Amino acid sequence: MDGLDAAGGGTGLAGAVSRGAPEPLNVQIARAVRERIASGAWPPHFKLPAEPALARELGVNRGTVRKALAALTDEGLLVQTRGRGTFVTSGKAEPSIAQRLRSLSEDFRDQGIEVRAEVVDARLVRLPLTVQALLGAEANTPGLRLVRVFHGDEGPLAYLVNYVRADLCPEIEGVDFSRESLFGTLEQRYGLDITEGRRSFSAEPARDEAAEALGLEPGAPVLYLEQVTYTRRGHAVEYSDVWIDSTRVKVTSLLDRGPVGGARRAR
Repeated sequence: MDGLDAAGGGTGLAGAVSRGAPEPLNVQIARAVRERIASGAWPPHFKLPAEPALARELGVNRGTVRKALAALTDEGLLVQTRGRGTFVTSGKAEPSIAQRLRSLSEDFRDQGIEVRAEVVDARLVRLPLTVQALLGAEANTPGLRLVRVFHGDEGPLAYLVNYVRADLCPEIEGVDFSRESLFGTLEQRYGLDITEGRRSFSAEPARDEAAEALGLEPGAPVLYLEQVTYTRRGHAVEYSDVWIDSTRVKVTSLLDRGPVGGARRAR
């Protein structure tokens, strides 16, 4: 099952252009997108619809949309990743690092690290507005808020807060996530074909619940990971915040260097 169809009913840009206005259409489109980013309606890591879909919604040709998005990319507001789409940037440098999309529990298991998942909270909530936008969900869409701590032999390793669209996963709040992995549940129980994700890392001070869950002093450095997960059809289904005790866990990426755009052959 991949039952996501134009979630959210469009982008809200339909009335953003006027053919009678003095400004070119691409300039009007760029301004409308810029305003949605500035207002927070399109938060960092929000995935824009594909160019053909935007062109249909706006009633313009694809070249006009491409020109508008290119201008915003040059401004640093958007980033375009070949084969994955166009995203709102975080406002920071975002080098793309290719790696396999796996859950944290799968990574631990593959490294031979035994971890125990402690479920702190698992209940249905109304998705926060930022998460709602990132997941392309309509207003008041219910979501699972899953809070866990991963423990190793030496103590807590990671504190995770996941949000999942519950309209796509009936009764997901009843799953025992101390025994089952989140990705495994989405794929095997609900048939969601998870194929890609957008993940960003940053160094952050441990605060509030994260510091307490990891047994750290407030303000201690942790590795913060933010991720949005997509199905094969490019629809967002899950958002996660993860805080990792970097004194106990080292994050390693296995990379595959393919052709580099614009690179010249050595002579």
